[in-house]
Amino acid sequence: MEKNDPAKSTTAAVINDGTRYNFSLSMQNPRYALVAYVKGPVGEFVESLRRELHPDLAHFAAHLTLLPPRPLRGAENAALQVLAAICGRTEPFEVTLGGMDSFAPTTPTVYIRVAYGAMQMCELHEQLNTQALEFVEEWAYIPHLTIAKMPSEAAAEQAFRVAGERWEEYAGSRRVLLDRLTFVREESPNCWIDLAPVLLGGRLVSP
Repeated sequence: MEKNDPAKSTTAAVINDGTRYNFSLSMQNPRYALVAYVKGPVGEFVESLRRELHPDLAHFAAHLTLLPPRPLRGAENAALQVLAAICGRTEPFEVTLGGMDSFAPTTPTVYIRVAYGAMQMCELHEQLNTQALEFVEEWAYIPHLTIAKMPSEAAAEQAFRVAGERWEEYAGSRRVLLDRLTFVREESPNCWIDLAPVLLGGRLVSP
């Protein structure tokens, strides 16, 4: 997800303990999401592959999504309180990435399935989809790591073949520890900014 310069587009808000987070007051009806950024060799692999397959989306950071994009049912502060309460009582857990897959023809999206840990992601997603964060989603929640949403089904088929070959050649670890999530907001199409980090088994913390 592309990040803007918070100093240029946001104002400070105080959450709970006095920690300040950057929140824009300029957008109307923005969408929000909760993600886990994927770092290390596997994150670098995904970002490199995305640059190869869809250069226009090269700015997106590799991530797993716990809450897909949605409007809020209330204020950002209320959503953050829900995140703090639920994630604070959820212990960190590990997921293992599985095979390459595609959502085509439903959507021309190429992705890596989550194998081990998918059930825990689904359980956390269900718990988080409540109160200020509640939303009736268009698609069933499927834990995955998106490579790229292509412009057409034909392009997705080609990308799937290439991505599958690259993934088979990848020799690094396919394990990802989920212990730190990030609450994000859409500033414009394909452009998201980080609002606040959220620790599993912990609390909201300063960036």
